[in-house]
Amino acid sequence: MKLNKILKWGLVVLILISVALLVWGFIVGFESNDAKAVDVLLSWAGIMLALALVAWIVVGLIISVKNDPKSLIKMGIVLVGIAAVCLVAYLFAKGTPAVGYTGKPVSDGMLKLTDTVLNLTLIAGVAAILAIIVGEIRLAIANKK
Repeated sequence: MKLNKILKWGLVVLILISVALLVWGFIVGFESNDAKAVDVLLSWAGIMLALALVAWIVVGLIISVKNDPKSLIKMGIVLVGIAAVCLVAYLFAKGTPAVGYTGKPVSDGMLKLTDTVLNLTLIAGVAAILAIIVGEIRLAIANKK
């Protein structure tokens, strides 16, 4: 019960910080030349993503050890699978600048990471579409019996 209260208040704090940053971004202006507001919002999005991953791993670890210690192996397999997908996305990333881009050049490493994120987005999108199709087929077969 105490953990539930802590998580609820933590969520409220994160939402308030997110709203405050969004309002600040509109006040400062997203279209200014220095792009400070966009940089702050992107940094905050990265922090929120890191918090979500840490929470997923830590809470999943605590619950799995508490309920079934053998499920720890399954979680390890899932994490290795995710790492493998990220590695494949990184290996397939070209790291070339966008066609027609006229802004100041960024480093090759940043281009490679950007392409990796784009590849991961593509993989996640295709996996979601396949999951919907397979789920509907399985549901149709299960309802037919």
